[in-house]
Amino acid sequence: MQNPTRRAFLRGSSALVAGVALTACTVTKNGDVTTLTLNVAAIKDYGQAGLNAVSTILSIAALASAIGAPTVAIINAGDTALGAALNAFSSAVGSTLTITYDDTNWKSRVDSVLSALGTVESDLSAAITGVETRIASTDLSNANTALSALGTIVSAFKGLLDSVTVRRPVGAMVNATPAPSQAQVQQALKVLGVTV
Repeated sequence: MQNPTRRAFLRGSSALVAGVALTACTVTKNGDVTTLTLNVAAIKDYGQAGLNAVSTILSIAALASAIGAPTVAIINAGDTALGAALNAFSSAVGSTLTITYDDTNWKSRVDSVLSALGTVESDLSAAITGVETRIASTDLSNANTALSALGTIVSAFKGLLDSVTVRRPVGAMVNATPAPSQAQVQQALKVLGVTV
């Protein structure tokens, strides 16, 4: 896999991606009931992006060596948990194209994938931050590119679910980070080797 530079990732993220974007969800209202219907392929892609981020970052030998075996084991445990959550979700969903997030069973499965994805991002971020002064700038740049792409995916995933499940206080939007655009999500998936 080719490791693009951070600058190329950021430049690509700001550009519009040609083609039809993968629609991740639809929101419908019926009176006081709001239903979030999620595109199953998007959830699978987000989970796969997390697995690919771990592989990409740990494949940088200097980084893996610098963070050490105990930290690699923690990251691998998160990777295993994400893989298990993604497999459980995929097995349950089968060939279904969309699911309704309001259903308790699906909510639990989707939340498990998101939680595991967030843990992987957090573990990778801590590992990279802990060794950034001890590895070559090229290796650090490649790792940060993958981590930035993963951060975009996690933000997009959270944004999908927050659109219905979290009611923010009025003042909370002042400091809120804007959700990534569909073009940024597509670019992040591409950086992490997920084709949609």
